[in-house]
Order: sequence, then C-alpha cells, then structure tokens
Amino acid sequence: MIRESQLKPADAHFRDTVPAGDYFLKVLKEGETLRILDLEGNQAADTLFFNAKDTAERYSAMDTIREQGNVFLTAGTVLRSNRNRPMLEITADTCGRHDTLGGACATESNTVRYALEKRCMHACRDSWMRAVNENEEYGLSKRDITHNINFFMNVPVTAEGGLTFADGISAPGKYVEMKALMDITVLISNCPQLNNPCNGYNPTPIEVLIWH
Repeated sequence: MIRESQLKPADAHFRDTVPAGDYFLKVLKEGETLRILDLEGNQAADTLFFNAKDTAERYSAMDTIREQGNVFLTAGTVLRSNRNRPMLEITADTCGRHDTLGGACATESNTVRYALEKRCMHACRDSWMRAVNENEEYGLSKRDITHNINFFMNVPVTAEGGLTFADGISAPGKYVEMKALMDITVLISNCPQLNNPCNGYNPTPIEVLIWH
C-alpha cells in the first residue's frame, strides 16, 4: 500500500548515507521514526531489528506474517518480535511492498545459487558480521543474525509456493518509514549483491533519516 509521509527531511535530527556493501548500526529510541531511502532505485536494504534492551528479542518473520496474514510488508504492517510483541510499525511506504522471505545473501548461498567462484564475493551476512565484530558494545554476536527484512527487494511467490528473485519495484527517491514501538537496535546491510536483479546488478547507496 502506497502511503506518503508527512515528515520533512529538513526536520530529521539524524541523516546518513550508507554506501553499497557497507552497514548501518544504531539504536532507535521508542517513538522515533526511521526512514530508509532508496537514492538511485532498485537497491536492496537487508535489515535486522533487535530489542535494544534485550537482544534475545528480535524481529520474527513468522510472527509478523502470521499476525498480518500477508507475506509482504507495507504501510500499516506491524513488525513483530519472536515473543510476538510489536517492535515497529511501517507508517509510510512509497515502494508498495517489501520482502521478508528471501533471506540475506551469504558466501554459502552465492555458491549454491550461482557458482563456486562466486563464494568469495561480498555478501550481506559478511557485512553484518563485520558490524558485530566492530561494535561489541551493542551486545550482538553471530547467533543474532536470524530473520531479516529485504526492504525494496522484489521476491514474488509462485503459484507452487516457491520464491523467485525479480527486478526491483523501487525507483530513485522511494522510501519506507517505521515508528519504533520500543527501543530498537537497527542493523542494515546495504546489499552488495551482483548476481541477481535485486540491485539491478549495480549496488547503489541508501540514505537513513531519523526523526524524534
């Protein structure tokens, strides 16, 4: 569902550009609003959410899908935790839908999906592991890399129940916006994938904005 935001970028108290292949890690306070902006279009932002006060509680694709009765995420979706508690609500979305089934690219999946020589290509799980290792104060570890959301990524579900990776449905300037319903640790990998069309075979930067 398309829903425009009423927030103005000039009023954001935080604004940062995340290059393709890099990560973003920050605590979002309860009541704050986060916007992820697709600057050049057709980019994918693989995102993990944690309860900032207890990282054992994290975003759950299963609980979110079950409670909303839809495999795609968009404006009005409440993102739920593995304890089935509301974590964030998508309050605005100019893309239309986002994937939470396709998972994140990894060296292992690059090998299985593409070719053995693709194994060492950079992947989202590598970015998350770098973020975890470089920021020990957040209390995250390898075991915390679980369900993620692929914002802006187009992963249609086939009639047989399978998944396919398709050209993105985003465009330059499209964004998704979420309001935190508890203190949230946000970990984004701005996807560097070159082997499927999720980034248009050309990974590009995203922008992150936060409002009080």
